[in-house]
Amino acid sequence: MTSSGSHPTGPGYARPPVGTNPPLASPAYRSTAKRAPSQPLVPLAAGATELTGPLFGAERVRPGDDDLTRGPGGEAVGQRIVVAGRVIDGDGRPVPGTLIEIWQANASGRYHHQRDGWPGTLDPNFTGGGRTVTDAEGRYRFLTVRPGAYPWGNHPNAWRPAHIHLSLFGRSFSQRLVTQMYFPDDPLLALDPILCSVPDPVARRRLVSTYDHGLTEPEWALGFRWDIVLRGREETPFEAPGGGFGRD
Repeated sequence: MTSSGSHPTGPGYARPPVGTNPPLASPAYRSTAKRAPSQPLVPLAAGATELTGPLFGAERVRPGDDDLTRGPGGEAVGQRIVVAGRVIDGDGRPVPGTLIEIWQANASGRYHHQRDGWPGTLDPNFTGGGRTVTDAEGRYRFLTVRPGAYPWGNHPNAWRPAHIHLSLFGRSFSQRLVTQMYFPDDPLLALDPILCSVPDPVARRRLVSTYDHGLTEPEWALGFRWDIVLRGREETPFEAPGGGFGRD
């Protein structure tokens, strides 16, 4: 696991194929004009603080943190879904003990945030955040509600497709990856400048989950499966530092 989409070099570390991750600046994604650095990056050597701590793991997860459907006053509104999969390396080996945090909009497409002021309905029982740790086989699972689309002002009549943000922490403070998961058969996918900032269409499709009827819980929740590959030819696209996938 590497930090925010940057990859180390050296024995055992292969950079992803060109086109896997979004560029720092993508003209169609207007926010990157301000986020992307205008000067060459300056590499900084990692010190003991970056390489050894603090560690993020199971001690940060409480019972129920993986269930976003239960709020302080009752159940969240919306279609319940199970989102599950595995975190694996480029050789298909599981990566256990990975802290995964997610955040998302509610069923009406509104975030539980004071700066989100579009007139989507607020849900007092949906905070939009959760966390879990992968097990010995690299497996993770969340119970949540399917997020709604929302307008975001990037261009005329711009709407973000339904998506879930994910942050993965490794074994040190600098080992963090951020990405987004999308849903199949969403008509907004082809119109989204953030998703389309991933140059390679094959890599782009790896950001889209798969409906899994076996994961679906009868009379309770639909199931969507999404595996996260940390490096190699099948690497999941990740945020590039200073650009790429933003908070939108």
